[in-house]
Amino acid sequence: MLEILDKRDRAAVFRTRLATAMDGANATQSGLARAIGVDRSTVSQLLSGDGARLPNAQVVASCASTLGVSADWLLGLTDRPESASDLVAASMEVTKAPRALIDEQIFDWHREAAGYKIRHVPAGLPDMMKRPDLLRWEYGPQLGRSTEQAIGASADRLALMEAAKSDYEIALPLYELESFAAGTGYYAGVPADLRHEQLDHMEQLHEDLYPTLRLHLFDARRLYSAPVTVFGPLLGVIYLGQNYLAFRDTDRVQLLTRHFDLLVREATITPRDLATHLGKLRKLCR
Repeated sequence: MLEILDKRDRAAVFRTRLATAMDGANATQSGLARAIGVDRSTVSQLLSGDGARLPNAQVVASCASTLGVSADWLLGLTDRPESASDLVAASMEVTKAPRALIDEQIFDWHREAAGYKIRHVPAGLPDMMKRPDLLRWEYGPQLGRSTEQAIGASADRLALMEAAKSDYEIALPLYELESFAAGTGYYAGVPADLRHEQLDHMEQLHEDLYPTLRLHLFDARRLYSAPVTVFGPLLGVIYLGQNYLAFRDTDRVQLLTRHFDLLVREATITPRDLATHLGKLRKLCR
């Protein structure tokens, strides 16, 4: 928390930071005066003296804009000299998202978060829990030969988890698995035997990797979630379809973490109930 300053101290902070910003921008008093539309003597007064008087808001804003710092920093209201737009840009990035999770950026994020818990709400069934035949059915029409890369990426992510470098907690809407088991909606056309084998595979995989891997099923009629992944305390990523929206600032990462943890707390099917639930869903594979 910043210390509350009186007018004299704040004026001193302004003079010091203005001089620092000018040095950083290689700005002269004459050059700054021309840029902000005042006399050189005005800039000289801003930099000298020991009084409590501060310049008006227009002068402060013009100085900040010209020197590439924030007005709040000049006035001692923040310790970050970056402008608001620069702070947002530093804390958020937009990354191109491929049809399947086969790009190097995804692996970089996973490697960066090694040892931390990864919280994941997938856009459909989790790729790393899919059998190769299901990945071929899903991605083949769009990716062609690159489908094998998607299969390899899925295996690589699973290998990371099996090496126990990160715990992986997944929250999935109930309807996603029910739709898959019944072969309806997005999964219309998936052969019944493949659906049955996939459910068997998910059950066995979850049993083998628990508690490193934990799958929770929530009721989307009560709680909604966009596809999101939280890489420990480091990064929160929202999947937009064509892009990822990635946040690195602590407040937004914690916000996404709390959102995920609510899905887990309110889950209708817990990891311990998953095997029984999958057994019931297998009856829909006709």
